[in-house]
Amino acid sequence: MINFELTEEQKEFQKLARNFAKNEIRPVAHHYDEHEEMPWDIIKKAAKLGLTSYRYPEKYGGLGIYDPITSALITEELSWGCAGIATAINGTGLAATAIMVTGTEEQKKKYIPMFCDPDEPRLGAMGLTEPGSGSDVASMQTSAVRDGNEYVLNGTKQFITNGGIADIHVIFAQTDRSKGWDGIAAFVVEKGTPGLRMGRKEKKMGVRASHTAQVILEDCRIPLENRLGGEPGSPTAINGLGALKMLEATRPNVGAAALGIARASYEYALEYAKERKQFGRPIIKNQAVAFKLADMATQIEAARFLIWKACWMVKNNLPFSRGEGSMAKLYAGDVAVNTALEAIQILGGYGYIREYPVEKWLRDAKIYQIWEGTAEIQRLVISRLIEKNG
Repeated sequence: MINFELTEEQKEFQKLARNFAKNEIRPVAHHYDEHEEMPWDIIKKAAKLGLTSYRYPEKYGGLGIYDPITSALITEELSWGCAGIATAINGTGLAATAIMVTGTEEQKKKYIPMFCDPDEPRLGAMGLTEPGSGSDVASMQTSAVRDGNEYVLNGTKQFITNGGIADIHVIFAQTDRSKGWDGIAAFVVEKGTPGLRMGRKEKKMGVRASHTAQVILEDCRIPLENRLGGEPGSPTAINGLGALKMLEATRPNVGAAALGIARASYEYALEYAKERKQFGRPIIKNQAVAFKLADMATQIEAARFLIWKACWMVKNNLPFSRGEGSMAKLYAGDVAVNTALEAIQILGGYGYIREYPVEKWLRDAKIYQIWEGTAEIQRLVISRLIEKNG
């Protein structure tokens, strides 16, 4: 029996995030997009409500709500408010997830509470992409060389959310290039570590309220205990391929963010079509417009159910044997772009003007076909899995 009814707890978190997006994010979304500033005040308000720490165990200071569907509900609502601000709020999650999935108990006790402080929320950043390697992770050039009781890191990371301003950076690096994936490891680099600095801050097309920059490591020395999972041979040791599998579990949540943008575009276009009159009647009475809205609504529902199914699979520790996480991320990203485009078309000339929000939603939506694995890479993952598993 399939049940799509949300639990009372899920409904409460959805309502909390929806009200926060409506009252705190929407009124300032244009400002932060226009000025490309980090929304520190919004992040602090979100932290006070537990919107940055709900998913982490209580013993580390979180609320202990590890439910991927709840995360998707919250992310959809925050991104409905503004995808850039939502990214600023949620961006820390990648670094924290890496520590939660691959870290030792000692590492979790040390770092996760930093992300759960409601009065002084700390930022995290995950450094994976490089100027010359995006989808081809195995070709990364950043190196980590052991020198006594330390590792020395050298390299440049590209397009890093919270890059250079984060309190905690999780950096992927090559320890032994001859070992391929087995030579890749993840390291925690704390703010203020000599040799760690921010490079160029990017000026972006969309999600402009979030900070994206290069992270440069020049003879950056960190202690051995900062290698996530511990040294090779220890019970908790993990190679690069194992660490990167955590991204599979995060893809549905990326899809949920795209879904929030799609829903925002659809709702705005729907209300506009009901109110805008041409030739003496609302334009929604014209089949050309009505059918666009029908397609938008259908695609949004389909994307949501793909996301929810993938989240359910994560919660129940089921493998994505047919690429369900990639399907959710891929489809939701395409729906976000297509819905924003159609919303602009429905508004006509007004949709092209920055006074109206739909042009922003299109700019925001495009990145969801690119980051966390491009649409082409998602199709590659899916095609290989269906070839193997049917």
